[in-house]
Amino acid sequence: MKTGAVTAAIMCLAAAAAATAAADAPGRKVVAARRAATPPVLDGRLDDAVWREAAFVEDLHIVVSNEFGTPGERSRVYVAFDDDNLYFAARFFDSQPDRIVAKVLSRRDYSFGEDSFSIILDPFDQGRAGYMFDVNSNGMRSEAIYIDEERQNWDWEGLWDAAGRIDDEGWAAEAAIPIKTLSFDPARDAWGVNFTRWKGADSEQFGWVSYNRKQDLVRTGLVTGLAGLQQGRGLDVVPGLRAGSTRDHVTDETDDFLEPSLDVFWKVTPSMTAALTLNPDFSGTTVDTRQVNLTRFDLFFPEQRAFFLQDSDIFQFGRLEEESGLPFFSRRIGLDDEGETLTLDAGLKLTGRAGPVSVGVLGVRQDAAVGPDSAELFVGRVAVNVLEESSLGVIVTSGNPDTAVDNSLVGVDFRYLNTRFGGGRSLEATAWYQQTDTEGVSGDDAGYGIGFGVPNSEGWNGKAALKVLGRNFFPALGFASRTDIEATSAELGYTWRPDGHWIRSIKTEVEAEFIEPIDGDDRSRQVNLKFFGAANQSSDHLVLMHLFQEEEFVEPFEISDGIVIPGGDYRFDYTCITLKTGEQRVLSTESSVCGGGFYDGDIFLFETRTTWRPSKHLKVVLGGAYNDVDLPQGDFITRLATLNLDVAFSTAWSWENFIQYDNVTDTVGLNSILRWVPRAGQEGVLAFNTLREDFDRDGSFRPLVSDLTVKLSYTFRY
Repeated sequence: MKTGAVTAAIMCLAAAAAATAAADAPGRKVVAARRAATPPVLDGRLDDAVWREAAFVEDLHIVVSNEFGTPGERSRVYVAFDDDNLYFAARFFDSQPDRIVAKVLSRRDYSFGEDSFSIILDPFDQGRAGYMFDVNSNGMRSEAIYIDEERQNWDWEGLWDAAGRIDDEGWAAEAAIPIKTLSFDPARDAWGVNFTRWKGADSEQFGWVSYNRKQDLVRTGLVTGLAGLQQGRGLDVVPGLRAGSTRDHVTDETDDFLEPSLDVFWKVTPSMTAALTLNPDFSGTTVDTRQVNLTRFDLFFPEQRAFFLQDSDIFQFGRLEEESGLPFFSRRIGLDDEGETLTLDAGLKLTGRAGPVSVGVLGVRQDAAVGPDSAELFVGRVAVNVLEESSLGVIVTSGNPDTAVDNSLVGVDFRYLNTRFGGGRSLEATAWYQQTDTEGVSGDDAGYGIGFGVPNSEGWNGKAALKVLGRNFFPALGFASRTDIEATSAELGYTWRPDGHWIRSIKTEVEAEFIEPIDGDDRSRQVNLKFFGAANQSSDHLVLMHLFQEEEFVEPFEISDGIVIPGGDYRFDYTCITLKTGEQRVLSTESSVCGGGFYDGDIFLFETRTTWRPSKHLKVVLGGAYNDVDLPQGDFITRLATLNLDVAFSTAWSWENFIQYDNVTDTVGLNSILRWVPRAGQEGVLAFNTLREDFDRDGSFRPLVSDLTVKLSYTFRY
């Protein structure tokens, strides 16, 4: 598919969107917050004086599935504030309180099948950046930062407090969100706000404001009257102490350590935050989930470290996600290509907003992956709001964490967004350009792309994109698994929402991606026909699809130990069936079975992630991937098994265990974390990790390395 085909696809999508255009959205909802004389006691009872005097809203409507329908249960949401906090409370009536889904008690857990209350805040009321705070009926809180107008990162951690309680009328929640946790403009006394009630037993979503069956930052209500908010000094000081021992069982060497760490967060202004980390410790971070790679290219692993997640939305570029061509990917910092930790001496970050301008600056000093010298790394990002919902930005990176070869990058991106395209539908488009400069390399070092999308939840929807990455394009602080390519992609689908009480939606879709070489000989082509994806009213999904794939390459690659696929032109196809059940169930699963051709042979694939939640105190997740591959060059089977065993003793105490095994490395790993969080900003961690290998392939796993770490941290807020 060449550029002309992408243009044609874009024109088709635009025509389909225009054909469904309707009237503009109705007027904006407003709630006027009242100042609280005394703060509430967060216990989930709603018997404080502040709630008798607070402003409230009751006009929540159904978001999913019958948007703008009247909910079967009443809801009331209260809003109040004082100089230091925003206060929210919710009374959710339920005629069958015994059906309330309340299975999450652990701070690190989350379930989309839970009864919960979500608050969306957009302090700048620009529809571009904000927060989501969620509390369930057990009083367990979780929070996210928006990385664009609709996508959230739930690994972000902000300091706030909440409570929840089930009673005879249903359940109630209370939340206190400190002003110091948020970036905001003190000159504004009106913020974007939205509320969501998740009703687990019926897999329903009720909301205050919605469009296109979703709630995000571009369509919110308004909370007014927020005058006199106090930032204080805007200073968070987080000292930490890490102690433990690491043992190499092969060499029988032991390394004991006692190391302090320090994180400092200072709000230079209420909307601009400076962050400093010294000798950071990531021992409380869950290890990556292993993946079996049957491709020729590198795999993508997401960021989980808190320092890099803070204000990570500002560094987003060109709406590029987990794909080749990212100019900045924070996992390139502090980790080598094998995922091993590199010593990170210090990091300094300045992020925030000033009017229509967003700014992000990050500097890091760390050990280099190669050689004795340290690597100094820099990232700078500036974006300006233009038009009503669009933005124009530039990004600059400098430094190379892997080698002594100098590298830098500069890029510019434009993002167009129109969420009022008609009938509550959206129209989005992107254009971006990047140029890298690598020592000793010249020419063919640019990348650029354009994209267009109509993300509708009913009727026609789709997107199309073109991406070109030169042969020498090398974002040393980014992610580029494949270069020397011209990649075109397109999706077109149609969603039915039939009348009835059983089927919620049926979707048919076709996806295509053609990757052609610019100067080389490697190419990939894939067409995915999703014959149907059906969802019922209980959020159970069944998907049937067939994939056609073509791979052409010159250099052979080793797909398994001793099995090499020679260069050539390969065409194959296979069929997949996926079943995903609603997370509100005690036993839920997401499992796929695939079978068909694979290069010059055949493949059978089975993947599963099955969750058992017998109570709020226990969660067991069994995951795995099984690949049975038959090729002319040889046959092989890969097995990957994972087990999560999480115990929540209370909202303060939890014990997380993660076991992984794969027969490619013949190793089994255990990551066990006992976590104590008495309140937000205070944490104690006892972490144990061990890795064992089956050297003789006889089932006798011998230890390779193990470590035990105790970590304490406390946030002092001024």
